[in-house]
Amino acid sequence: MARPAHIQVDLQALISNYQWACQLAPNSQTMAIVKADAYGHGAVACARALEPHAPAFGVACIEEAIQLRQAGITKPILLLEGTFTADEIVTAAEQDFWLMVEDPWQVDALVKAKLTQAVKVWVKMDTGMHRLGLAPFRFEHLLPMLENSPNVADGILMASHFACADELQNPFTKQQIDFFKTHLPQKAMPFSLANSAGIMAWPEAHGTWNRAGFMLYGNTPLDGAHSSNDGLTPVMSLNSAVISTRHIETGQGVGYAQSWTAKRPTTIATIAMGYADGYPRHAPTGTPVLVNGQQAPLIGRVSMDMVTVDITDLEGAGIGSPVCFWGKQLTANEVASHMGTIGYEVMTRVGLRLPKVYV
Repeated sequence: MARPAHIQVDLQALISNYQWACQLAPNSQTMAIVKADAYGHGAVACARALEPHAPAFGVACIEEAIQLRQAGITKPILLLEGTFTADEIVTAAEQDFWLMVEDPWQVDALVKAKLTQAVKVWVKMDTGMHRLGLAPFRFEHLLPMLENSPNVADGILMASHFACADELQNPFTKQQIDFFKTHLPQKAMPFSLANSAGIMAWPEAHGTWNRAGFMLYGNTPLDGAHSSNDGLTPVMSLNSAVISTRHIETGQGVGYAQSWTAKRPTTIATIAMGYADGYPRHAPTGTPVLVNGQQAPLIGRVSMDMVTVDITDLEGAGIGSPVCFWGKQLTANEVASHMGTIGYEVMTRVGLRLPKVYV
């Protein structure tokens, strides 16, 4: 028998979440973001499931885009970070990749490239996140270079990215929206502002295109209750099974460094899942785990290949019992909050060792 640790991916839930993003912003086109191996869900399988529904995809870099093309994905693919070297521009043109342009060197390289066909260009404006993007004062010089270049397809789009849109009470998102619209070079220019949080909570940010990422995978990016959370269904379940059990007495320790000791007679379940699978090593004692559908606390240190859980109070739990580390009944966001991180990180960290089962 195979090791029981695996990832289950619900492709119908993925499609439903994409349709929810479209429903929240019916006047926009919605790009499906499948970077970072579709946030750990498997980029090829997710893109294949979404291609009949999504007009375009977004990835971080050209390697991710090429993987999708080689798998037969034909829809346009946006390189969200643009190109890193001039030679990538030629490949982008050949493969119908759209380019994000966020630095003067990229503009210069694109204009000078020898291309057989023009590429679709998105220009990123820095609206205050100060990570990527052009300051608006550069548009007067750089935009005409792009508009007059035969390498650039008609319909340049202006884009930006939010720093705090997940924080519902943070005024900075409104400041970014106002800054962006004030400095949009042409009032009728197509634009893209809204990421998942923007789609869900900031309707004034809805543009020609929106970029649905984290929400596609069924967890909310928002920091509080919101009606738009209701349409999301978790896509990933991180699953395994109990492979051993034992009873220990009060005062006995469990795992490396004996960092946890029993305060009562305890039944311990050992589960095939560890940091080599991408389950964070820093997950503390008390992090919730579902065993036989019942919540139990993680105890002791996460090992490379195993974790231990206190199942003393659970009914019917034993060797072979199914285990879910996060999924529909226990969200990645909830688990991540115990670890001092976010759902984005725990989902994208799950390792290549784990097989993915698509349903």
